[in-house]
Amino acid sequence: MSSADKLRVGVLVSGRGSNLQAIIDATEAGKLDAAVVVVISDVADAYALERARRHGIPPVFVDPKASGSREAFDERLISILTEHQVELLCLAGYMRVLTPGFIHRFRNRIMNIHPALLPSFPGLHVQRKGLQHGVKFSGCTVHFADEGVDTGPIIIQAVVPVFDDETEETLAARILKYEHQIYPRAIQLYAEQRLYIEGRHVFCKGSEDDRAVREGWGYIHP
Repeated sequence: MSSADKLRVGVLVSGRGSNLQAIIDATEAGKLDAAVVVVISDVADAYALERARRHGIPPVFVDPKASGSREAFDERLISILTEHQVELLCLAGYMRVLTPGFIHRFRNRIMNIHPALLPSFPGLHVQRKGLQHGVKFSGCTVHFADEGVDTGPIIIQAVVPVFDDETEETLAARILKYEHQIYPRAIQLYAEQRLYIEGRHVFCKGSEDDRAVREGWGYIHP
């Protein structure tokens, strides 16, 4: 596939950008028929912007304080994404809630990665919440973003067991490894135009070998 035919991906970040790096690595290894064309952060010193620079991807900082309102800030984001002809937007540790107008503009074209098995434990500090509730399994979820917080249709999930001596930090570290696997996978399915949505359900077109994907692609790994 030529570079002109690849899915044009934009990424919104707020922090170190390890999921951004996983996406970039997958594109450069030829495992992902996509190209990251712009990385935008609401934090000036986010390390994710440095990751973008190192790979020749335009890094853009948009100052929320200079925008005056959430709507004006999101309009600035839309302008940048449109300028770079972004076809799919990926949220990778992006800590701002998108406005309804933004969601409407990119409906079913925004993916997010969340370090829990949604719909359980949306929001922040999810490993802490899971351990407090005594869960036996945790994991991560890629979903399409909607107007809620971590409420959009689920694309793909990975399941991780919770051990008796688990800490918030050890669980988060093990989950992160699977985030780096399933996010590029979800993007590739989108690039292949295999995902479709019916109500709250995301289905994947394909052979019988992809049945696990259509059922949520959950798996347990010791």
